[in-house]
Amino acid sequence: MSQHDHSGFSRRQLVGGLMGSMATAGSANAAGNGSGAQDQNAAPPLTGKDPRDAYPKPPFERQPQDPPGLASKMVPRPDHGEESYRGSGRLAGRKALITGGDSGIGRAVAIAYAREGADVAINYLPEEESDAQEVIALIQQAGRKAVAIPGDITDEAFCQQLVNEAATQLGGLDILVNNAGRQQYVESITDLTTESFDKTFKTNVYAMFWITKAAMAHLKPGAAIVNTTSVQAGKPSAILLDYAQTKAAIVAFTKGLAKQLAEKGIRVNAVAPGPYWTPLQSSGGQPMEKVMKFGEEAPFGRPGQPAEIAPLYVTLASAESSFTSGQIWCSDGGTGTF
Repeated sequence: MSQHDHSGFSRRQLVGGLMGSMATAGSANAAGNGSGAQDQNAAPPLTGKDPRDAYPKPPFERQPQDPPGLASKMVPRPDHGEESYRGSGRLAGRKALITGGDSGIGRAVAIAYAREGADVAINYLPEEESDAQEVIALIQQAGRKAVAIPGDITDEAFCQQLVNEAATQLGGLDILVNNAGRQQYVESITDLTTESFDKTFKTNVYAMFWITKAAMAHLKPGAAIVNTTSVQAGKPSAILLDYAQTKAAIVAFTKGLAKQLAEKGIRVNAVAPGPYWTPLQSSGGQPMEKVMKFGEEAPFGRPGQPAEIAPLYVTLASAESSFTSGQIWCSDGGTGTF
């Protein structure tokens, strides 16, 4: 992991590195001055789309799915960066394990990591095999090693097996992305069963603990852990009582573990998505009436697409962020929750 002091690593370099990894939804025409000469004092041309219009806006059609849901059945189909993400070698030679890597944010991160030069293992439920195989093919197309490890992370023994198998097949492990999550809305606490409450915590909190604990046998100085929390941690919805609690727990876990692992040279951070268009929503994460209007309350007037958040996971895993740990980076379309 490269080291940078305050005199050798400028803000311009950091911003440049971040922007260099961004997946572009499309290209804009640069405005010329007609003379063929470039005015060094002129502002650079805009190169991105208006974020309000970059992706589809609600209303969306009804599209209920049984959990855990498939990205391939969503309308419109989410953009995970399949066509847009361009890597620049920022994770060359790294070895990453991503839970929930078949669809949604995990899928976008897997694609981005592979195109940045990392070998990637993904975990997912057996019911998500069709989505997962698409991701495996995309990782391989990027010229990287792809490892598929299906299984239920609510089982402690499997979590240990998952980490060990990933490390064995990848030849090591230096990036862990705890991303898999369960979200099922319930209108009232009187209707929230102990079974459902327990499964949400097992998926979102216990599994993160078990997997991270097992990973400690493999992570070395310079390694990075990136957890997925949510804006729900600070702004809980009434119908997501158990889910919001787990996301708040992830924030505390991230900040506490970052302090604990600093002496080992391992960084721990988290990303807090706002409304993102993933199967988590259409497979019971929200009432269907809200899915049809999903994201309309964000200042940009639409949900985010997984391709728009993957660059944060790249940056937090890269050596360029070697002094960043214990942080929560939010992407919520302008609400500014964190």
